[in-house]
Parts: sequence; structure tokens; C-alpha cells
Amino acid sequence: MQLNPEALARMDGRKERIAREAAALWREVFGQTPDPAADGSDLLDALMQRLEPKHYERLNRPHLRDAELVFPRRR
Repeated sequence: MQLNPEALARMDGRKERIAREAAALWREVFGQTPDPAADGSDLLDALMQRLEPKHYERLNRPHLRDAELVFPRRR
């Protein structure tokens, strides 16, 4: 299957947008500029590996299934 140039341009634009958003998230979370050689996927992978997992407390509501709603645990 071969994509036309317009479809390729949309895909490139999407990847660039993801890279910009991932870099902005990195700056917000870590307070520093990310590695300029890293693409959006690399930045998101590194972000997820460096962040500590959060614990969640499930809410029980009669109109929701158990797995449908979670909130961060209050300390």
C-alpha cells in the first residue's frame, strides 16, 4: 500500500505535533529542556518510566460499573 503525499504530510504534521506536546509536558514536569534529538514517542516513554505510579481509590456508585470511575487517592 502506498500513501499519497497529502496523507504523508498529515502523518508528519501529527508526529511533529506529538513531539511539541511531549516536549512541553517534559518541561512542565521536570523543569528542563528535553533532549532535542528525542522524538515525541521517546519523550513520552521516558516520562512514563520516570514518574512514580499513583495509587487510586475506586468509588462505588449504583449507576456506574466498578471499573468506570477512579480518582487519585487522597492523602
